[in-house]
Amino acid sequence: MGRALLLTTVGVGAANSPRYSPAGLLVRWKSLRIMLDGGPGSDPGSGLAAWLVTDAHAELMPRIRRLARERGIEARMGDFDAEGLSLRWRPVVHTNHLTGGYLIRWGRARIVWAPEFWEFPAWAASASLMFAEASAWKRPIRFVRGAGGHLDLFSVAAAARAQHVRRLLFAHIGRPVLRAIDRGEKLPFGEFARDGQVFRVLGGSTGRRAGRRVF
Repeated sequence: MGRALLLTTVGVGAANSPRYSPAGLLVRWKSLRIMLDGGPGSDPGSGLAAWLVTDAHAELMPRIRRLARERGIEARMGDFDAEGLSLRWRPVVHTNHLTGGYLIRWGRARIVWAPEFWEFPAWAASASLMFAEASAWKRPIRFVRGAGGHLDLFSVAAAARAQHVRRLLFAHIGRPVLRAIDRGEKLPFGEFARDGQVFRVLGGSTGRRAGRRVF
């Protein structure tokens, strides 16, 4: 079945979450280690090949840049390709400046990291696994002056199901959603990710079972 692609949620919280570290994903394949987003408390360790971000103007960017420089790299928005692994930055509708997410391709697997958006990204359709926005519960959070916002979890779940996302993980958990969790509310589709959770994608880029979904 080949070697596994490992995905670790080093954090699943919105900025300043009282419960979780800042949302971030560590992607590991062979000797490669690529960090997506994160911030203080979301420690990816050393030996990173790249530190990629979805929003170069995000609230945590000054601290992310400092953490990246301490590891000898620059945090940036952009693509990464090596060893049969592809990470492509893709735009999302979120606020009044350029923001996005990442489409990770490995074999036949399509993995989406999109922690913040106002509209469900069309490029996430048919994802094997999607890490998605969860800032709001049943009502979206709209920014002032119509500058975008955060799509609510119920709308994200409905869109992901309609767009044939196989497995949906909520990985940017905001305070309204924390309150819903504490009330014992149930999800319509998908599940909540946890800090430090590891997902294994088996199969690799060769063989008939390439990209087989095993999480």
